[in-house]
Amino acid sequence: MSASIVETSVRAAASYKRWLPDVRLGLQNLLAHRLRSLLTMLGMIFGVAAVVSMLSIGAGARQRVMALIEQMGVRNLIVEAKETTDPRVYQQLRRISPGLTLQDYRVLQDNVPSVSASSPRKRFVPSKTIPKTQQQIPVVYGVNPSYVRIAALRVQEGRFFDQAEEDAASPVCVLGSGTTANLFGASSPLGHYVKVDEQWFRVIGVVGPELSSQKVEVAGIPQQDLNNLIYVPLNSALLRLENLSSLMRDEIDGIYFALDDGDSVGRGAQVVRAVLDSSHHGAKDFGIIVPAELLAEQKRTERLFSAVMVAIASISLLVGGIGIMNIMLASILERTREIGLRRAVGARQGDIVRQFVTEAVMISFLGGILGITFGFAMSRVIAWLAGWSTIVTVSSILLAFVVSISVGLIFGIYPAVKAARLDPVEAIRYE
Repeated sequence: MSASIVETSVRAAASYKRWLPDVRLGLQNLLAHRLRSLLTMLGMIFGVAAVVSMLSIGAGARQRVMALIEQMGVRNLIVEAKETTDPRVYQQLRRISPGLTLQDYRVLQDNVPSVSASSPRKRFVPSKTIPKTQQQIPVVYGVNPSYVRIAALRVQEGRFFDQAEEDAASPVCVLGSGTTANLFGASSPLGHYVKVDEQWFRVIGVVGPELSSQKVEVAGIPQQDLNNLIYVPLNSALLRLENLSSLMRDEIDGIYFALDDGDSVGRGAQVVRAVLDSSHHGAKDFGIIVPAELLAEQKRTERLFSAVMVAIASISLLVGGIGIMNIMLASILERTREIGLRRAVGARQGDIVRQFVTEAVMISFLGGILGITFGFAMSRVIAWLAGWSTIVTVSSILLAFVVSISVGLIFGIYPAVKAARLDPVEAIRYE
């Protein structure tokens, strides 16, 4: 065992000694033609930078989208009413469908399998609030106490309302982080009152920041600032905030289900669709959001996006590889006498191949290093100018670097073989 280790070490040392002169000679040649070497590297630099920056954009977008979908809960099932403000369309829908109702909620609650928690939702957009908001008026969510578990809300101050307050339609509320900042600034709102239209609600809690769907676009998810919300008991919303503007809306506009088993989500969605299609007589005035399916679809889309981005960016690497081949062929013509002299004093064809392949790989290696640095800087500039989230991952750096080295190796082999096949006598005579 020890003899084989020693033999392997000796072979590695011998290989290192063979390659070291070629590396030194290649470096000297690159330094002797600095401008030409730099221009040759530009294709590799821009190609690697494009791969790194594009993958960083994709990784940043993927992280925010995945975080939003996971925040919705991969075991949750959400029903959204498709409401309209057009009186004629509303009347046509009501001739065939009652809209989303509490009766729908109760029927679904009894039929959807493995439900661990559920809550209807009634949404209101008030016309005014006191204290006056500094920005956009917050939206009111009327929900059950179980909503805090379904939506995985983090209560930072105070508490969420309980079932007793829900049953009594108590005038209490819990503020989102954005609403707290808009209405009360940096001071604590606990114990204070918020007037929503004509009703006063006592603030009993504040929930932590949520990733907003307003800033992350995902097909099938309504866009809304999830931090600019006021949570109130559902009965309080229905009894205290119902007004004339709500007459053209469904009794409730959303239903949330949290399931015990993630495998039951697909079956639950089928049950929901079948029940509502039957009770709404095929009006299609509702939508079903299955975060688990959105997550799987998003992963497939992101993989395709990354592959396309890499393919597009790799065109720059291909151009860079052609540039390396071109400059190596030109270098062979310039150094024909040098090649002939090396062959004349005993250099083998393999030595010549190794010399020129080493130079090509060094060009791509240095271009790859500079390209990674440039790509990292580009991703930061893009994030700063466009306001996007960009993440430079280790995998993108390794991918770009390995591809750049491979391009240098592949496009350096042909010129190296051509140099090795030169006739030593004719090479020495070459002027």
